[in-house]
This record gives sequence, structure tokens and C-alpha cells, in this order.
Amino acid sequence: ALPKLDPRELVRSIVSFGYDALPLAAALGAFIGAILVLFANVNVQRYGAKSLLGWAAGYTVLREFGPLVTALVMTGRVGARNAAELASMSIGGQLEGLRGVGVDPFALLVAPRVVASAFAVTALGLVANLVAVVVAAWFGELVVDVQATSFLRSFELMLTWRDVAAGVLKLLAFGATISLVSTRAGLLARGGARSVGQAAATAVVASSAMLTVIDWTITVALEGVL
Repeated sequence: ALPKLDPRELVRSIVSFGYDALPLAAALGAFIGAILVLFANVNVQRYGAKSLLGWAAGYTVLREFGPLVTALVMTGRVGARNAAELASMSIGGQLEGLRGVGVDPFALLVAPRVVASAFAVTALGLVANLVAVVVAAWFGELVVDVQATSFLRSFELMLTWRDVAAGVLKLLAFGATISLVSTRAGLLARGGARSVGQAAATAVVASSAMLTVIDWTITVALEGVL
């Protein structure tokens, strides 16, 4: 259904899944940045390598902590919402109604949501990463006594485009996973209104489990590639 997806539904889904969640992504990034500075400071103080604080925090944010935490949070907002909406349409007979009038529900509803979710989660993850790095630089100067210029210099010199690419790859995979799992959960919903809640819960639990597996798989694969 991808070649026939409805562009209006795609735009609506991107706004619903992505734009409306920008404040949440920014707040999440701020907490990630502050927490990582505190954790990184333990090893920095132990080995007396304050100049590496920017690299340590940035590497963790871009390649691991930022994408995974963002995706796990978005399973509750994007995945559960997507599953609940499709489950409501499925048990209400709306999908069969669309088929009855010659409209492909996959092209109208499913494909746009899958694409929008993948790109929305990726964009939100990048926003969270950016905020996390900025907050980490400020927090490092405030708490750890590492100048923001030194933090950012370490970040710039020791991190490469491969680290950014690895994070983007994970975010795309996570976004696609959330959308596919939640879509399947919504379409398989049967019964009454109670099944809507069950579909949303299934989407969150299954997506979270899949995200950890995919994160491990991509991390292992990238160790020998990037």
C-alpha cells in the first residue's frame, strides 16, 4: 500500500505523532543530558580525565541512551495511540466499510501511519539528542566544573559522523518497529471496547520487548561496521 498512501493522512499523522510530542522530546532530552553527566562524572573523577566528559556523554547520548530511551517513551505515546485508533476502527466496522466503498484501508490509514511514525520518532529522537547535549554541556559546567567550551570541544573532536549515523539508524529502526507492532495490534483487535485498551497495552509491551532486541542486534552489527 505504500505507493498508494494518502498524503493528507501522512501529514496528519506526522503532526499527531511528531509535532505534538516536541515538548515531551525536549523535556526528555534535558533529563537525559543531566543524568548522563552525573554518571559520566564518576569515571571522569576516578581517572582524572575531565577533558573526556564531552565525548563520554555525547557518545552515550547519540549511539545508545538517547535513541533507546526516546523510543521507549514514544511507545506509550505513538504506539499506544496508533494501536487504539486502529483497534477502534477495526471493531467499529469502519475498515470493512472503507473496503465496501472501494477504498483500500491500508493505503488510507495503515501505510501513512507506519511511515509517519518512523520519521516522527526519528525526528523526536534527534531533538532529544540535541537538547541532551546542550543541557549536558551546561550541567557539566554547573556541577562538574567542566567548561562548556571544553565539553563541546571534546564532543566535536572525538565523535564522528559514524556515531551520528548509528543513532539515526537506530531511531529509524525503532520508529518502524513501533509503528509496525502497534499497527498489527490494532488491526487484530476483536470484541468490544475493552479490546481497544488491550490492543494499546499489547502494542506498548510488544514494542518495548522488540526495541531491546533490535537495539542489541544493531549495536552488535555496528561494532564491526561503523
